[in-house]
Amino acid sequence: MNRLLVGISIVLTAATAGAADRPITVDDLLAVQSVADPQPSPDGKLVAYVLGTIDRATNKTNRDIYVVPTDGGEPRRLTTSPGSDDQPRWSPDGKTLAFTSDRGGSSQIWLLPLDGGEARQLTKLPIDVAGPIWSPKGDKLAFAAEVYPGKSPDQTAAMDKAKADEKSKARVYDDLMIRHWASWDEGKRSHLFLCDAATGEATDLTLTLKVNTPPGPFGGSSDYCFAPDGQELAFTAEPTKDHAWSTNSDVYTVPAAGGAPRNRTAANPGADAQPSYTADGKHIAVVSQARAGFEADLWVLKLLPRDEAGPAVEISARLDRPVLSYSLGTTSENYAVIDDAGNESIIGFPESPTKAPARAVVGGVNTSVQAIKGGGLVYLRGNASAPNEVYKADRDGHNQRQLTRHNEALTSQLDLANPEAFTFKGADGDDVQGWLVRPPGFDPSKKYPTLLLIHGGPQGAWHDEWSARWNYQMFAAPGYAVVAINPRGSTGYGQKFTDQISTDWNGRVVEDLTKGLDFALKKYPFLDEDRLAAAGGSYGGYMVNWLAGHTDRFKALISHAGIYDLTSMNTTTEELWFSEWEFGGMPWQTPERHLKQSPSTYADRFQTPTLVIHGALDFRVPDAQGLGMYTALRRRGVPARYLWFPDEGHWVLKPQNRLVWWREMHGWLDKYLKGSSGK
Repeated sequence: MNRLLVGISIVLTAATAGAADRPITVDDLLAVQSVADPQPSPDGKLVAYVLGTIDRATNKTNRDIYVVPTDGGEPRRLTTSPGSDDQPRWSPDGKTLAFTSDRGGSSQIWLLPLDGGEARQLTKLPIDVAGPIWSPKGDKLAFAAEVYPGKSPDQTAAMDKAKADEKSKARVYDDLMIRHWASWDEGKRSHLFLCDAATGEATDLTLTLKVNTPPGPFGGSSDYCFAPDGQELAFTAEPTKDHAWSTNSDVYTVPAAGGAPRNRTAANPGADAQPSYTADGKHIAVVSQARAGFEADLWVLKLLPRDEAGPAVEISARLDRPVLSYSLGTTSENYAVIDDAGNESIIGFPESPTKAPARAVVGGVNTSVQAIKGGGLVYLRGNASAPNEVYKADRDGHNQRQLTRHNEALTSQLDLANPEAFTFKGADGDDVQGWLVRPPGFDPSKKYPTLLLIHGGPQGAWHDEWSARWNYQMFAAPGYAVVAINPRGSTGYGQKFTDQISTDWNGRVVEDLTKGLDFALKKYPFLDEDRLAAAGGSYGGYMVNWLAGHTDRFKALISHAGIYDLTSMNTTTEELWFSEWEFGGMPWQTPERHLKQSPSTYADRFQTPTLVIHGALDFRVPDAQGLGMYTALRRRGVPARYLWFPDEGHWVLKPQNRLVWWREMHGWLDKYLKGSSGK
C-alpha cells in the first residue's frame, strides 16, 4: 500500500523569499503549473521537460513540451496542441525529439525536428502507445502498449470493439487479481514493442507474455532500456504466478531481433525493477528488494553481470535509505534519489562500492535526476512553498542553478508559511521527527486551532514537498496550525523504523503520534490544545477511524479512504500481499489480530464528529469501508458527513472534484474548530 503514498505525500518546509500577501486558495492551487520529466540533450546544452496546466473547463490537464538551456535562458515552448504532449525523449544525435501526443485522437509517438519544421506522426496503431525510448543508433524506438496476450494491435482493437458492442457487460473471472487500483481487469496486458524510426512499423517483443511490462499501474519507460550495442533490451515484468499476493517483479532481457525473454533475477524472491545498462555494457543495474511479499522493503541498487559470470554487487550497501530512482553516467557520475528523513536527496556514488555514497543535493524534494554530458546533473527540485522546477548542479551538488520559474509569479503573491522540523522521543525512547507549519498572518500572541495530519501507507512519510492534493499550505490557509508527524512505519529513517509497524498498526505508531502531538503543544504555546482536529488518508484514514474509538481529545475528524473493518477490507482489496504481510496472514489465519486492530471493533465508543470521504473506484480500500464508518457513526448518533465521488479512486484527481474536496474539508474544520477556545 505504500505506493499510494507517492500520490498523497504532503509538503512542509522552506517558504519562498519576499513579501507575503495573502493566504493560498484552492484556485491558486489549481493554477499551479506542474513541471515534470526533465530530459537533457545528448550534448548537455538543453533540457526538455513537460509543463502541465489544468483546464478547468474540460476538467483535464493540458501538457506541452518545453526546452531550456542548461547555461540559463528563457524556456522555449515546442508544442501547442490541446491535450497531452508528453514523455519527450532525445534521439542519440540530438536532432529529434520523440514524444507521445493524443492530438490525432489516440496516444501515438510523434517526432519533432529540433532545427525547425512540424512534428510528424510515427506510429499509427489502433491502440494507445506510451513511453518511447530510442535505440543507441537512433534507428529504432521501444515503447509500451496494451494488447491481449498473443494478439496483434489490430486484433486487440477488434476485440475491444466487439466487447463494446455486446449488450451484456458482465465479466467472468477464474483467478485473481480481477481489478487493480481503479480499473477492472479486461484481459489486456502492457507489452514491450519495437518500431522502426523511419516507418513506425512495430513488433511486439513480448507477444506471449501474460503479465504486464512495465508493471501497472505505476511503471513507465524507466522499466525498460536498450543495451549500449542495441542488440538487447532489458525490461521489468510482473510476477508470472500468484500475481495478487506476490511482489516478485523480475527483470528480463530479450534480443532486439526477437526471441524468448530470459529472466535475469529469478533467484531473488523480492521485487526487481528499473533496469539500466552501464556505459560499457558489462552490467545491468536494477533496484531490488530482498523480502518477498513486503512492498515496503528497502530498495537497494545492484549491478548484475550481463554475462552472468559473477555475483550481483550491491552498490548502495552502506545506505539505510530506499533508492527511489537513479541515473547512470560515467563512473563518477552515477546518481540516485533516496527517501531521506522527510526529504528526498540526491546522492552521488563513488567509484568503489565499498565507499559510502555522498549526498550531493539535500533539502526539500529532489527527483528525476539525470547526468549530463560534460559533468553535472539536472533534476526537479521543490519544497513546501515552491512547486517543482528544473535545476542544474555540478556533479558534487554545488553551484545549484534554477533553470525554470513557471510558478514564481503566483507563489510570490502568497503568504506561504515557514514550516519547521522538530524531533521528540517516541515509543521505546527513539527519536521521531515531525513538522509544524504556522497559519498565514501568524501572530505569536494568539492561540490557533490545530490540525494533526496522519500519512498513509502506512510505510510512507510527510516530505518537505509541494503537493497538488494534500497541501499543507492549503490546510493552514483558513487560520490553522498544522502538525504532521512521521511515526513508526515511516520511510526514510532506516528500515528497522519502517518495519516496526507491520502487524502492529496501533501500538508504537499511536504512541509516536500521541507523544508527538503532546510535544508540539508544549513546544509551541500558540497551539490551542482545546481546538484540535485530525485528518488522514488511506492508512491515515484508518488511524483517524481508530482514534474515533480511542480518544475524545479531538473536536473533529476527517477520514479519507480509511479502513473501517479489517476482515472485510483484507478480502476485498486487490493486492493481497499487503494484508498478508501487515497482519501475518489472511483474516481466517490471524482472526484475533484482525479483530483487535479493526476500528469497527470499537464502534460503540465513537463520539467525535467525523467527515468520511471515499471514491467509488477505490479498489485499494473499497468504498464499503467508508460507508461502514459513516453508517456506524450515524447509527451511534454521532454528527457525520459522507462525501462520495462516483468517478474517483484512491485519490481525488479531477479538478472540479478537488474543488469540492477542499470545500468540504475546510467547511468541516471551520464548523468545529473556529469557535472560541475559552482562553
